[in-house]
Amino acid sequence: MNRRRVVITGLGCVTALSESVDELFTALCEGKSGVSTIESFDTSQYPVHFGGEIKHFDVSQYVDKREAKRMDRFTQFAIAGAINAVKDSGLDFAKEDPYRVGVIVGTGIGGIKEIEEQHVRLIEKGPGKVSPFCVPRLMSNAASGNIAIQFGARGPCFAVSSACASGNHTIGEAFCNIASNRSDVVITGGSEAALTPIGLGSFCAARSLSLRNDNPPIASRPFDRDRDGFVLTEGAGILVLEEFERARKRGATIYAELLGYGATDDGYHITAPLPNGEGAAMAMRVALADAKVNPQDVGYINAHGTSTELNDIAESTAIKSVFGQYAYKVPVSSTKSCLGHMLGATAAVELIAAIKAINRSVIPPTINLDHPDERCDLKMDYVPWTAREAKVDIAISNSFGFGGHNACLVVRKV
Repeated sequence: MNRRRVVITGLGCVTALSESVDELFTALCEGKSGVSTIESFDTSQYPVHFGGEIKHFDVSQYVDKREAKRMDRFTQFAIAGAINAVKDSGLDFAKEDPYRVGVIVGTGIGGIKEIEEQHVRLIEKGPGKVSPFCVPRLMSNAASGNIAIQFGARGPCFAVSSACASGNHTIGEAFCNIASNRSDVVITGGSEAALTPIGLGSFCAARSLSLRNDNPPIASRPFDRDRDGFVLTEGAGILVLEEFERARKRGATIYAELLGYGATDDGYHITAPLPNGEGAAMAMRVALADAKVNPQDVGYINAHGTSTELNDIAESTAIKSVFGQYAYKVPVSSTKSCLGHMLGATAAVELIAAIKAINRSVIPPTINLDHPDERCDLKMDYVPWTAREAKVDIAISNSFGFGGHNACLVVRKV
C-alpha cells in the first residue's frame, strides 16, 4: 500500500510566553524567558520558587465556564490550543466525515491538580464529598475526549502517556494514522499542567530542578557548564495534521510536511538516559530512514535539551553518533532555555518552533548559554543567545522522557 503524504495545516499553543504561535516564535527568537516566580500557590517551604507558570489564562475565552469546570487545567490548555489550531487550519468539521477525523493528544501526568484537590476534600470532608467529575477530570484521555466532543470527531481518539516524549509520540501516531489511510485529519499534540504543589514537590524531591531562585529567567541553561537542573513549566501545543492532496485541493495553508517518525526505548533506567545516547541516536536514525532523508540534508535540530547534566551530554553524544562530522555544522538549539520543560506538552510546542523556523528562515537560540560544557562538545553549534537567519528545508525535533522513551520527528518545507 502506498503511504499517503501528511502535512501540518493548523498550529495552536498555550505557553508562559504567549497563546499565539506567531507571538511565541517571535519571543523565542528574541530570547525572552517565560520563567518567573510561582504565584498560584505558596512555595515558601519548597527549595524551588519558580517555574513557567501561565498566569493570565482565561478558559472562558474558549469554552463555557460551566463546561470548563468539568475539566482539569491540562484539558483546558488542550482545548484552547485545539480551538486555535483548528481555526488556523480553516477546517469546517460540519463538512467532514466525522469518522475520518481523529484526535490523539498526549500528556505525561494528566489531571494532577484534580487529584490534589479531591484528596483534600476526601481527608477534610469524607468520601461523600469527592466530586463526581473527579475521574473525568483527572484521566489522561480527558483532553482527547473533550476535543473530540468539541469538534464532533468520531475517528480514532486516544491519549499517549510517555512522560516527556508524549508529544512526539502522539504526533507520530497521528502521522501513521493518516499515512495508512485510517483518517484524513487528526488533531494532535500534548498538554500538561503539573506546576502544582505535588508536581513541584515531586521534582524537588527527585533533585531534578534548578535552584536559581535569585534569577529565574536564567535558570534553564541547556548545554551550559553551570546548569543545575530543568525548570518545570505548563502549557499545550496542538497541531492539525491532514492528508496532503485534500489539504492542497481545499487551498489550506501548509506549514510543513511530516516526513518521518522514529521511536525507541533505552531499556536502561527509569529516569537516566543511556550515557552513550544510543537509544536517542537510534530514534533519530529510524526517523531519518522513515523520512528517506540523509543526515546532511537536515538544516536544524530542535534538541530535547533539558538543562540537566545527563540528558544534555547523552543527546550531544547521540547527535554526533548519527551526524558524524556534520554534527559540527548543523545548528542545534533548545527552546527549553526560554520556555522551561512542559513535560508531556513540550515536544508538541518544540515541533511548532521547528516548523516556524522552516517558515521564517530563522533558528531560535539557546539562551543562557554562557559557558558551553566541554562534555557536550564545544565544537557543536548550539546557537547561543542570538537567533540566526538560515534557510531550513528539513528539521528534526527530538524528545526523550523518563522511562527511557525516545521519539523523533522529521519535518520538511513544502
